[in-house]
Amino acid sequence: MRRYILVINPGSTSTKVAVFDGVKNIKQKNLSHSAEEISKFDKITDQYEFRMNAILNWLKEEGYGTSELSAVVGRGGLLKPMPSGTYMVTDAMIEDLKIGVQGEHASNLGGIIAKAIGDNEGIRSFIVDPVAVDEFEDIARYSGLPQLPRRSLVHALNIKAVSRRAAEKLNKKLEECNFIVAHLGGGISVAPLKKGRIVDVNNANEGGPFSPERAGGVPVGDLVNIAFSGKYSYKELKKKMVGQAGLVGYLGTNDAREVEAMIERGDEKAALIFKAMAYQIAKEIGACAAVLSGKVDKIILTGGLAHSKRLTQEISQRVEFICPVELIPGEDEMQALAEGAYRVINNQETAKIYEEEV
Repeated sequence: MRRYILVINPGSTSTKVAVFDGVKNIKQKNLSHSAEEISKFDKITDQYEFRMNAILNWLKEEGYGTSELSAVVGRGGLLKPMPSGTYMVTDAMIEDLKIGVQGEHASNLGGIIAKAIGDNEGIRSFIVDPVAVDEFEDIARYSGLPQLPRRSLVHALNIKAVSRRAAEKLNKKLEECNFIVAHLGGGISVAPLKKGRIVDVNNANEGGPFSPERAGGVPVGDLVNIAFSGKYSYKELKKKMVGQAGLVGYLGTNDAREVEAMIERGDEKAALIFKAMAYQIAKEIGACAAVLSGKVDKIILTGGLAHSKRLTQEISQRVEFICPVELIPGEDEMQALAEGAYRVINNQETAKIYEEEV
C-alpha cells in the first residue's frame, strides 16, 4: 500500500531524509557525507547517484520499501525565478537543476534525486518553495544601477511555512494577511508578505543585516576600493563576504551560543556586536513595514537564531510598536516539504508546472 511521503533535503556535507505518514514525521535521519567522499565529484550534481544510493540504503535499513511511497519531495534548488508553490519535477526542471541556472548548490540535488526515485516507482515527485521563489512587485527590482537589478533569493520554504501557521492562528487564509518574516539563520532573510506574497526581500548573501557568517549590506564605495586594492582575489573576497564575515569576522565564531557565553563572561565587544546584529535586523523589519505602508498583521521571527531570547528581545523591543511579534523558532524544512506535497496529494492545492511559470 502506497501511503508514505519520502522527503529529501540535501546540504553541502549531509542529506536529511525523512519518511512521513501524511504530515506526521515517523522516521528521520541526517546522512553525513565525508569530505573525502564529496571531493570525488567535480560538480555537485554529479553526486546524485551517490546520495540516492545512500537514501535507498537508509530506507532499506529502516524497513521501508520504495513500493510503499506515494510521493517523493525534494528541496528546491537555484532555478529560474518562479512563483511560490509546490511544483511537479519535470524534465525541463531537471535540466535547469543540472546546469545550475542561478548557481551551484546542494539543494539542486533535491529535485534530481526525487524524480529518479519517483520515476522508478511510477509516482509523482515534487519540490516546494525553492530559494528562487520570486513574487517581487516591479518597483522592488530597481537597485539604482541599471546593470544590477535586485533579485529574489530567499528562505522561501520556511518563510511560507511559518506564515501559513501564523495565518491559521488568526483564523485567516495566508492570502488575507500582511506579515513581516525575519528568517534568522547562517544567512538572514527579512521579507514583507503582502497578501501572502513575498513582494520584497534582502538577498541574504549580499544585502540586509549581517549574520553569523555573512556581511550583509556593506558600504558600496569602500567595497569597490577593497576589490581593486590588489589585496584579495575574487575568490578570496567572495569568501570574506560570505563565510568569514558577520559574527565570524568580528568575534571568530558563527555560533550565537558561543557569543552569548562571551557576553555572560563580561565581553563588552561581543555584547555590542550582538546588539548591532539585532539593530540591523530591526532596521530591516522597519523598512519592510514601509513596503506594506504600515499595514502589518504580525512580525514573525523564525530560524535557528530565533531560539536566542537575548536576540529576539533586542529585536522585539525596537519593532513591537509596528504590530505584535510572534516567535516561531527553528527551520522545520522537512515538515514544510512534506506539507507542500501533502496539500497536492489531498487536492488542497494544484501542483505547478515549472516551464509554465518561468
